[in-house]
Amino acid sequence: MSLHADAVLVLKEYGDQEELRRTYLDHLSAYEDAMWRSCAAGHLTASALVVDPERGRVLLTLHRKLRMWLQMGGHCEPGDRTMAEAALREATEESGIPGLTLLPGGPVRLDRHSTPCAWHLDVQYAAVAPPGAVEAISDESLDLRWFAYDDVAGVADGSVAGLVEQTLARL
Repeated sequence: MSLHADAVLVLKEYGDQEELRRTYLDHLSAYEDAMWRSCAAGHLTASALVVDPERGRVLLTLHRKLRMWLQMGGHCEPGDRTMAEAALREATEESGIPGLTLLPGGPVRLDRHSTPCAWHLDVQYAAVAPPGAVEAISDESLDLRWFAYDDVAGVADGSVAGLVEQTLARL
């Protein structure tokens, strides 16, 4: 199965945010290259909020280009077979934490936002950090920092705060 086909399947099974979910599916239907940054009309991206439930915190990255505190994530790559795999790869690369595991149940949330390269139709997951996880800053980040759940709304935008809220509902 192609990544495009997996995205369609994931979104057909996603049971929330009906209008936005339909927008994603319509985009996938209209653009064969909807998974890739080459799609100037916008493209699907994959991200994951890294959580440490034992300590009640999340790991955010100060994004190098956007200069905002965000969850880990980014563009899909040709080697990605599934949206979940893309989200886990991005979270692992950007956090430097091996052994992350995605929360079961598929995506936590969808978020469509404009970026300098195009519209991103982000499929957002949550990844649990293993006990004793130690983060390492990648070249895509200016900083990495753990934030208590309640502190996220004070440092990040509403999209990230919403992702934290939806993730906590699944823990």
